[in-house]
Amino acid sequence: MPQTRQTNDPAHHDAAMMASARDTIRIEREALAALEAALERAPLRAAFGRAFHAILGARGRVIATGIGKSGLVARKMAATLMSTGTPSAYLHPGEANHGDLGMITPDDVVFAISWSGETPELAQIVQHSQRLGVTLIVATSKADSAAGRAADICLTLPVVREACPNQLAPTASTTMQAALGDALAVALINHRGFGVGDFHRLHPGGRLGAKLAKVGQLMGTGDAMPVIHRNATLMEATVEMSRKRYGCTAVIDETGALVGVFTDGDLRRSFAAGRNDAAVGEHMTPRPLTIAPDTLLSEAARIMNANAVSALFVCDGAAPLGVIHLHDVLRAGVD
Repeated sequence: MPQTRQTNDPAHHDAAMMASARDTIRIEREALAALEAALERAPLRAAFGRAFHAILGARGRVIATGIGKSGLVARKMAATLMSTGTPSAYLHPGEANHGDLGMITPDDVVFAISWSGETPELAQIVQHSQRLGVTLIVATSKADSAAGRAADICLTLPVVREACPNQLAPTASTTMQAALGDALAVALINHRGFGVGDFHRLHPGGRLGAKLAKVGQLMGTGDAMPVIHRNATLMEATVEMSRKRYGCTAVIDETGALVGVFTDGDLRRSFAAGRNDAAVGEHMTPRPLTIAPDTLLSEAARIMNANAVSALFVCDGAAPLGVIHLHDVLRAGVD
């Protein structure tokens, strides 16, 4: 038999690597296209609708389960649902067989993922679901499998080719399973009107929580906010800026309305003009850029960067309510 000649040429290996990567992405993209097409056809479209309404109407949680790679997809699905307003949990089939079946209650919906539908570890979960009378949703490629036949709702996925050259490692199939879970989660988000505020309540920590926090939660208020009357002297404005830490001060009129902002740059320009005895109102920057207290910190950072300013006064009407500095936003974890 002819022998395949090996080469140590790095360029050859790089080309083979990139060809393999492109093939993998193409095969998984084709799997997603097959899923999209299947959702347009009556059987899967109807089953998807029934699954959606079963989850929407559940008084309890979605108990997602699966073993192996399908189990990892089920775990991800439960996490996505839980973080977007649908109470959910992942149940490991092995642990279920050793006491964790008690996690399932009559108010729950069980969502099992099994490509073959013949996963033996799922048998006890299927039987327990039937005993409790809970709705059992199964996502599988074989509707006539044991799990598919036992399901109250069977989401039959199209059979696709795996990207693995040996057709052994789940690749395109798990991509399709994950997309199906995301499709259900997003449909529920849209139906419930789950918004940014809801998302922030469930993600208060870390960088994501910081990006979803609002300016009003971080702004300096009261004595921390630098503010001066427009008839005050440049010296008084300088003292006010020095006492505070924002490098600027709000300038207000007799009614308390914000009419300008006086910055370190304005101070330097006033010195250059030789008008050190003038009122701050003559040297302020009029009509300053302001921001509302319910603006997201991520949007505040974008506005400051886009306008090359390091601080913004916060207004909900004419009077300033507070001040937000870019350094505070960055320290909160927004980039």
